Amino acid sequence: MGDTTGETGAVHVPVMLDRIVELLAPALERPGAVLVDGTLGLGGHSEALLRAHPGARLVGIDRDPTALERSGRRLAPYADRVDLVHAEYDAVPRVLDDLGITGADAVLLDLGVSSPQLDEAERGFAYSYDAPLDMRMDRTQDRTAGDVVNTASVAALTRVLRDYGEERFAARIAQAIARERATAPIESTRRLADLVRDAIPAATRRTGGHPAKRTFQALRIEVNSELSILEATLPAAISRLALGGRIAVLSYHSLEDRMTKRALAALATDTTPPDLPVPLPDRQPELRLLTRGAELPGDEENERNPRAASARLRAAERVRRP
Repeated sequence: MGDTTGETGAVHVPVMLDRIVELLAPALERPGAVLVDGTLGLGGHSEALLRAHPGARLVGIDRDPTALERSGRRLAPYADRVDLVHAEYDAVPRVLDDLGITGADAVLLDLGVSSPQLDEAERGFAYSYDAPLDMRMDRTQDRTAGDVVNTASVAALTRVLRDYGEERFAARIAQAIARERATAPIESTRRLADLVRDAIPAATRRTGGHPAKRTFQALRIEVNSELSILEATLPAAISRLALGGRIAVLSYHSLEDRMTKRALAALATDTTPPDLPVPLPDRQPELRLLTRGAELPGDEENERNPRAASARLRAAERVRRP
């Protein structure tokens, strides 16, 4: 997510910045250390890490060309040790190969929506603006949120809203969308937001924020294939982590956090068969977990930046090469 922003456009300090700098510091203090920021956003975390570690090199990856352009300006003082690459974050191994880099000392993944996407009304991420239903993080891809809303079956829409938005009225909203689009395509964020609000029972609309919040989140995740890309990214990024290297992942959705927990825990476990008397060297853990469960932002940070409230941070260190 990089730097986050409220829907007023006010930029906040990157989520859990101090803790991330602290967690990644031991890996980045090494001579010639390489930091891979797979979700660069506006580059707030990376800027702090480059400032703290004058010998470190950054490989900044983002799927959004607008984010790369803005972070490039922000990171200009460090340009001699920064490489910015337009790619999905599951392309970490290919990006490193293209740059002639064998391994990463630190990997950061800050998932979700970044400031450039929410700042620009025409990107169609925010229900508070009237804009085309777009939601593409990478506008070079074809499929938009409008395509999903207007062509997906009621069953598919229900699944997306239920699984990715944790929306308990998913079926009602999907049916309302189908009725509406039979008359005319649903092309704007305002029309969709109004439709969702009307589909949800009045008593429920009074609490829990904007009624369309979960629907917009679900469509964004679907349009950008966020969960399938994350599923591919975690093992790919970990595979390029040097011995003593560290990975930190900030999630903002329970499915993202569950996926991260599973990927890190699987490699932090001794897989020696239980009936053997001694641990097998090649079955020892590859990772050591650095966080006890998922760490959460403190109350002070949540007050300063309400969008941090859903953040969950997990981190691990490579202790053995397979």
